[in-house]
Amino acid sequence: MKFIDLHCDTASLLLESSQTLKENHCKIDIKRLQKGEALAQFFAMYIDSKKVDSSYEYCVRMLNNFKNELHVNQDSIVLCKKHNDLLSAKKESKIGAFLTIEEGEAIEGDIDKLRYFKEQGISLITLTWNHENALGYSNFEWRDQDKGLKQKGFEVVEEMNHLGMLIDVSHLSDAGFQDVISNSNTPIIATHSNSRTMTHNPRNLSDEMLKQLADIGGVTGINFFNNFLVKGELREKKETSTIKDMIRHIQHIQNVAGVEVIGLGSDFDGIPNPVEIEDISQMSKLSDALLSNGFLMDEVEKIFYKNSLRIIKDVLK
Repeated sequence: MKFIDLHCDTASLLLESSQTLKENHCKIDIKRLQKGEALAQFFAMYIDSKKVDSSYEYCVRMLNNFKNELHVNQDSIVLCKKHNDLLSAKKESKIGAFLTIEEGEAIEGDIDKLRYFKEQGISLITLTWNHENALGYSNFEWRDQDKGLKQKGFEVVEEMNHLGMLIDVSHLSDAGFQDVISNSNTPIIATHSNSRTMTHNPRNLSDEMLKQLADIGGVTGINFFNNFLVKGELREKKETSTIKDMIRHIQHIQNVAGVEVIGLGSDFDGIPNPVEIEDISQMSKLSDALLSNGFLMDEVEKIFYKNSLRIIKDVLK
């Protein structure tokens, strides 16, 4: 079945290891995407702002490296910036590649740098990662959940709306989520976040947040990280993420907020644990399991690509 995966960290691994996009030792490459029948993959320019001198310069370097990989492999994968680009890629039997930034500090509080990244093909920005930045606060721990967007964060939300970019609230504090919901005039996205009721982790979304996301036409991508999936306490750091736990989250989110809010956000190449879905080529394991667990074909198609297609069409320009 065709799918759209809303989040992976492959671009950073390619930069740091000098591997290629066509074939590598990561969880995602072109050959695996083709085998898995990917419609589109969202590739994040992931940055740990505490480990680089300039988040902006590091992001530019990673972006240039990845765009070069797309150029080298243009016969099989193509940069997409909006819905029509993806339709064109599909007609040519190519994989669509959407480029994103995971860490709003990449713009270093400068709206002109935001506009620059938009011009360079960035379609989505995750406003925070695991650290406080110029835009707002992280949900890495519970302590900052009551802290909302900073003034620059509100300005970035407004400009991203104007530019036709997707605002990603994964990693953002609860209060920041509320600020984005209240101030964005387009649907927003949580590219790789699960249910907090199913796994009590600050990175997951509460039932109320899931309902709010659904009410505005948003989407949350199911994350394959065991810390965000497991039932109860994690027994060991390398515990395998199971399809059973993924379905547990999907069923709950569907019951609470409807199937239209659910997408896929594997976080492949950004998570340390083994996954029952070993790499991006095996996504059919999840679609087969959903069908076996009583989901209708139309519901599975919504989860796998239709919901993500909708928000791409509604927001990106």
